[in-house]
Amino acid sequence: MESKKSKKADLERNKVLFAEIGMVVSLAAVLAAFNVKSYDNKAFEGLSRSDRFEIPDEPIIPNTEEAPPEPPAEIEIPMTDLVVVEDDKTPANEVLPVDYGDAFNRAAPELIRVEVPVEEEVEEDVIQVAPEVEAEYPGGYGALMKFLSENIKYPQLAKEGGITGKVFITFVVEKDGSIGHVKVAREIGGGCGAEAVRVIKMMPKWSPGRQNGRPVRTSYTVPVSFSLH
Repeated sequence: MESKKSKKADLERNKVLFAEIGMVVSLAAVLAAFNVKSYDNKAFEGLSRSDRFEIPDEPIIPNTEEAPPEPPAEIEIPMTDLVVVEDDKTPANEVLPVDYGDAFNRAAPELIRVEVPVEEEVEEDVIQVAPEVEAEYPGGYGALMKFLSENIKYPQLAKEGGITGKVFITFVVEKDGSIGHVKVAREIGGGCGAEAVRVIKMMPKWSPGRQNGRPVRTSYTVPVSFSLH
């Protein structure tokens, strides 16, 4: 059978040409390698190996690790000499039990606690405002008002000025019931206050106030009315 390949596509004809081209390229590469400039070794002449290759010294790091603590010294415990005694002998340092008898075994008697009331001390000169027992006029409050109305005389100056109202008088009922420290707490004028003080001082003795069963000085206030009707 006749081959249908073209003469241009037939590579067998050019095999010799390709081999020659490969040899030329290889030869050119070898020549180029010999023409490469080598390093000048004169600069390294006279230098030792250590001078040519200097290795910088690494910094020295001090060892900061603490030494382990020393083990504690062993403490010697002195041994106590044991004294061996016979059963029928008592060591000199042994404490024998003491027999207290029946008195020790009896129960202690129960203590009886007695509470004594402590009386409140009342100072002698303190004036009580609201004692346990109030001071009282003989016959009571009604008798007091009757006494005042029978003894008060309307001052002439108050009549001429048409002055009316209430005068308040404070006083102290002493321990014996007598009246002292009489003062005008509220005045209306026209001589009414002075007239009320005069009559208060005329009062008989009162029943004194009492605190803890004892008589005490008591403060008292009495209103005295003045009216023209």
